[in-house]
Amino acid sequence: MVDGYYQLLMRESDIPLTAVSTPSGMLWEWLVMLQGLSNAPATFNRLVTQLFRPMRQFVQTYFDDIFVHSRASEGKTAVEAHLGHLREVLLCMRENRLYANINKCIFGAEEIPFLGCFLGKDGVRADPEKKDAAWSWTSEAQQAYEAIKSSLQSAPILALPDEERPFSVVCDASDFAIGCALLQVDAEGRERVVSFQSRQLKAAEKNYPVHDKELLAMKYALVKFRVHLLGQKPFVIYTDHASLRTVTSSPHLSQRMARWLSFFAEYNFTVEYKPGKQNVLADALSRRPDYELAHLAYLESPLYELIRE
Repeated sequence: MVDGYYQLLMRESDIPLTAVSTPSGMLWEWLVMLQGLSNAPATFNRLVTQLFRPMRQFVQTYFDDIFVHSRASEGKTAVEAHLGHLREVLLCMRENRLYANINKCIFGAEEIPFLGCFLGKDGVRADPEKKDAAWSWTSEAQQAYEAIKSSLQSAPILALPDEERPFSVVCDASDFAIGCALLQVDAEGRERVVSFQSRQLKAAEKNYPVHDKELLAMKYALVKFRVHLLGQKPFVIYTDHASLRTVTSSPHLSQRMARWLSFFAEYNFTVEYKPGKQNVLADALSRRPDYELAHLAYLESPLYELIRE
């Protein structure tokens, strides 16, 4: 149909809600249903569906697309039946003042295009122009495919915590996130992951110095794993920031660090250094791609406001 939405009149009481102020100072109101209203698609589709519901045996609709299909019956050929069906559809449109776009109409065709496919008496077939599109499967694509299969087959399974065995914690911080993991060695001597945790840094936390970010990651781990670590046997926290090993003996502490150290005193642990190349688990958690994207800043130009002024 021609400009489908514009063929529906707005309810008179709703017309003022569509008012638009133009740069020239004039106020314009929509008399017909405009595109962009939240209920416009549902309203238009409901109208078309209800109008042609009595003809649903040979008419299907999809928003502003109307499909008429016919077959030979009651002594009429398929063409004769089709002409009769078209006449009913066009009369219905005339009575309800709906207008078709003649340039987009297809009459008497054996099949018609619809949503990227072709519909006909033999069923649905793919658009040949899309089917024959060039397809390139490179070696990089094959490697990525094999990596995905391998990852699915070897998905990590979190171990159940054994309170009789000692725990260890790995933690790390980046410019935009912190991450940590609770580990435990099982009966077979394998180091298993009990829990993963990570989160983005808040706006104020992003301004912390590197030392404080690493300390924040340690505090975050103790909070998240408190139920397993508080009151348990001594455990080890591994970090790639060597200075954290002597943080408790530092003579110069900020108020924030003093509060954190008071919290750390509730736990029985030691801090050990693990180089960044070996601390890959916590490093990956603190550098999740979705966290990194959220960290990006977008600059807005004041040019538009200057033009308005």
